Amino acid sequence: MMNIEDIKSIMKLMAEYQLTEFSVEAEGSNIRIRREAAASVAVPAAVPVLPAAAPAVPVAVAAPEAAAAVPEKASGIAVESPLVGTYYAAPSPDAEPFVKVGDRVTPDTVICIIEAMKVMNEIKAEKSGVVKEIIAQNGMPVEYGQVLLILE
Repeated sequence: MMNIEDIKSIMKLMAEYQLTEFSVEAEGSNIRIRREAAASVAVPAAVPVLPAAAPAVPVAVAAPEAAAAVPEKASGIAVESPLVGTYYAAPSPDAEPFVKVGDRVTPDTVICIIEAMKVMNEIKAEKSGVVKEIIAQNGMPVEYGQVLLILE
């Protein structure tokens, strides 16, 4: 059962990531929190759909402004997230990151792990180049199409 501090933490994260709805089911309890979206926030036109065989899990979608875009000063080849999930730069918390700024990558180079529905998915660069900038932050949520890193 969630206590009031857990709920306050969830509400704070919802505001920080501009989420309008959150729901969770655990230990026989359900909780759903909804808040009105700000007038200037637009709902994304396309939301990735989970396969029909996947269990029903609530998925929160952040506003487009919350997704990291290629910074205007950065030019190069953008490597984007192929799915929604949590970005991890290394295979474990105490391990070295898969790639660092200045590393040369090929299309088969693993650049990160994205956890989606308790599955760790190794993400490959799918492009060749030298890592110019790493945009995604370790342990933070990423959206489909969000820029993970920039290659030269």
